[in-house]
Amino acid sequence: MTAPVSKFQADLLAGKFVFTGEIGPPKGVNIEPVIHEAVEYLHSGIVSAVNVTDNQTAVMRACSMAGAKLLLDKGIEPVLQMVTRDRNRISLLSDVLGAYTLGVRNVLVLTGDHVTMGDHPQSKPVYDLDSVGMLMAMSKLEAGTDLGKDMKGNDNKLDGVPTFFKGCCVTPCADEVEPQIIKLEKKVEAGAQFVQTQAVYEPAAFEKFMNKIQHLKIPVLVGIVMLKNAGMGKYMNKSVPGVVVPDWIIQKLTDCAKEDREKVSIEICAQLVREMKDMCQGTHFMTLGWDHCVPAIIQQAGLA
Repeated sequence: MTAPVSKFQADLLAGKFVFTGEIGPPKGVNIEPVIHEAVEYLHSGIVSAVNVTDNQTAVMRACSMAGAKLLLDKGIEPVLQMVTRDRNRISLLSDVLGAYTLGVRNVLVLTGDHVTMGDHPQSKPVYDLDSVGMLMAMSKLEAGTDLGKDMKGNDNKLDGVPTFFKGCCVTPCADEVEPQIIKLEKKVEAGAQFVQTQAVYEPAAFEKFMNKIQHLKIPVLVGIVMLKNAGMGKYMNKSVPGVVVPDWIIQKLTDCAKEDREKVSIEICAQLVREMKDMCQGTHFMTLGWDHCVPAIIQQAGLA
């Protein structure tokens, strides 16, 4: 077994139940607030690493690499998210090589939502590679070559070879879960070493999914998106494929007073972590700006 390239990977290899967080760069240049939030609430061992989203939901924002570098400067290990939607293979591979030179080791590869879902629907999607193709390309980089050829038809050799901790995403509660499993199998074959899932609110469905992917022997971090109100839960049921927010959660958020929503959301997340912690290797929190709630969730889940 090769040595881990990051603390995140080392924690998983050590058998720890791992937490990761997530920040979204701003639509502008005022990135300091989200970096401060990560430093204030996710540092000092609370999480193993923090994802930096890459134009999430096809909405244009500051680039993920800048956020990842700023986290590194603050002593926080980033997970660089790379979507293949916006770049061709030259740009994608150039970016991950550049990220490596800056100190980034964890990379989560995503195909990305279509541009028609975002705020620039007139833009041209690229999709030169999908997530499987990008993982294969990164594995080639780690073997010392890129996707091109030299004048003699030989693979281009790299001057210096990176080693990444490569991740991918899956939707465990999709209506048709078998295609999700087939795609995940391809991602693992292409080199994926960890999985962070789409949001899960149904522990029973998640357990069935985990039982079906046991043969892949890859660490899985169950994704939990903090719900800030009942309307958000209803929106996700209507508009986010593969995410089902049960009635009991929506009712609980409906019944509570506005000033208690954060407290109730923490309780819901902690309950979900408790119910799913024995099914997987960690939890990926998508707090949408409520990073300050993560320590309380972990504590109420009994894992502090």
